Amino acid sequence: MIPRIAISADTFTEATNVINERDASFAPRPIIEALVKSHALPVIIPSIPPELVSNYVDLFDGIIFAGGEDIDPTFYGEEPHPGLGMTYRKRDLAEIQLLKEAVKAGKAIMGICRGMQLINIGLGGTVYQDIAENPVAKIKHSQLAPGNLPTHHVNTVANSRIRDLAGDRAYVNSRHHQTLHNVAPGLKVTATADDQVIEAVESVNSNQILAVQWHPENMYKHDEVAQNLFHDLVQRAGQVAQKNH
Repeated sequence: MIPRIAISADTFTEATNVINERDASFAPRPIIEALVKSHALPVIIPSIPPELVSNYVDLFDGIIFAGGEDIDPTFYGEEPHPGLGMTYRKRDLAEIQLLKEAVKAGKAIMGICRGMQLINIGLGGTVYQDIAENPVAKIKHSQLAPGNLPTHHVNTVANSRIRDLAGDRAYVNSRHHQTLHNVAPGLKVTATADDQVIEAVESVNSNQILAVQWHPENMYKHDEVAQNLFHDLVQRAGQVAQKNH
């Protein structure tokens, strides 16, 4: 059985050349290709009203929460700061509910950049609305180099899943202006940059969640560590599929 991996879709808010319509749902092609390379079947899930989200859960064995715009800070009890970027509340509502349903159903979960922040917020944590608020941030986390090239290192924690996949020190790409602040209950920090900005989190008591702050989908074609992250999700989702079918 091929594991089915959901990709929670972003929304393109401008008019597109293809359909000449605003608010088109889309998923990043590199994520789709990386999943297929790891022998998974991608399933793209658009943002819909949160009360309908539970109907999606039986369609997938694992799920990726991908990158995108900032998350509405009212979801973690804050008002918007001047450094906050674009938000799209409809996506936030759908993804937070999708996260809760996936956790409850025991699905394998991966987060990428915004996806790591979404997982943290959805489980009760917070983020710095702009990296300038984070007192430890000292290196450049929003690179100007091409996105498929690495620009800074991350240090992984011993006895963690990310250590097994990436080694003790990995060279990654980086394009984010927000960082995790208070880590949610049930999550543990398993990688940081040299300035101690949080770069990866995992479930405390299981292998259900692994999320990273960088973008492995932009490097999977030429970087073994990047592809390892997708392969790991597919393996975990395969265990879910065997259990449920």
